[in-house]
Amino acid sequence: MGKIRVAIAGLGNCASALIQGVEFYKDRVEGNIPGLMHVNFGGYLVRDIEFVAAFEVNALKIGRDISEAIFAEPNRVRFAEVPPLGVEVMPGPILDGVAPHMRSSFRVYNEEEVEPVDVAEVLKESGADMLVNYLPVGSREGTRYYAEAALEAGCAFVNCIPEFIASDETWARKFEERRLPVAGDDIKSQVGATILHRVLTELFLDRGVKVEATYQLNIGGNTDFENMTVEERLKTKRISKTEAVKSLVPYDVPTRIGPSDYVPFLGDTKICYIKLLGRSFGDLPIKVNAKLQVEDSPNSAGVVIDVIRGVKLALDRGVRGPLISISSYAFKHPPVQVPDDQAKRWVEDFIKGERER
Repeated sequence: MGKIRVAIAGLGNCASALIQGVEFYKDRVEGNIPGLMHVNFGGYLVRDIEFVAAFEVNALKIGRDISEAIFAEPNRVRFAEVPPLGVEVMPGPILDGVAPHMRSSFRVYNEEEVEPVDVAEVLKESGADMLVNYLPVGSREGTRYYAEAALEAGCAFVNCIPEFIASDETWARKFEERRLPVAGDDIKSQVGATILHRVLTELFLDRGVKVEATYQLNIGGNTDFENMTVEERLKTKRISKTEAVKSLVPYDVPTRIGPSDYVPFLGDTKICYIKLLGRSFGDLPIKVNAKLQVEDSPNSAGVVIDVIRGVKLALDRGVRGPLISISSYAFKHPPVQVPDDQAKRWVEDFIKGERER
């Protein structure tokens, strides 16, 4: 069915895990394969994904082949060797993608010596089918710049961070008018804090338990958590994660959900604590305490691999605007929030061509 030509904005740990994952799974074409939700997604295999452009602000990554740049500091994730891809990492605009306290960690290029490229032109020249946004949390201006570049270049947009594009009516309309698909916002992990919290919440509701209060506290040691030590940068992150859970409950519930602390020695390990308080039969109390520990960055890569193939199917079929099925299944803040089992059915129907988007 041809290749899926992907450009990436931001080559941090999550992008690194995605690129390594494509190499790791390239020869696995059938069977029940750990780590993949779909081996074959509408005729597309993992090996059909190829990376054609990348944009960064880290001076240690700019000018290097993608295969080398993904292992440059401060990236920590390494589980597969990636051969040279023949694609040079380009300097992207800094904008608000780097918080003042992160300039050292991100090894930001000298603006007096390096001029950012015209992203839209690079996308056109590379023939990218889609642009995947992996900018740091809090990059409101940067996300909108890259979304505009995708529109100008005529390619689809996949928004993996909690800045609202696919779920924003104005931006959704822009992509629909340009006859381009958009998916987002804020990628879920394969088995992460949000999906586990949603499952536990649905269990309470399905079994007749009233949810009285809940929290989800997350700690980690990668640059994502370091970036979010400034509360202002994770404002939309809290909204995204909170709505993902509260949208399931048909009444107001006290909640506290989101990143809680940066613990450097944890590295890419993320630890999540979830608590649910409820009232069960006889109005008696019920409590659930759960702890989840995962390698944070690779945990979303398998989901993004499905999203990329879903967006390519949409391009092949001429679907435009927000992709409701894959967004509801794969993102925390989609245009339409539904229970995960329903979202999964939508995706399967979309793959079979029984659902438009």
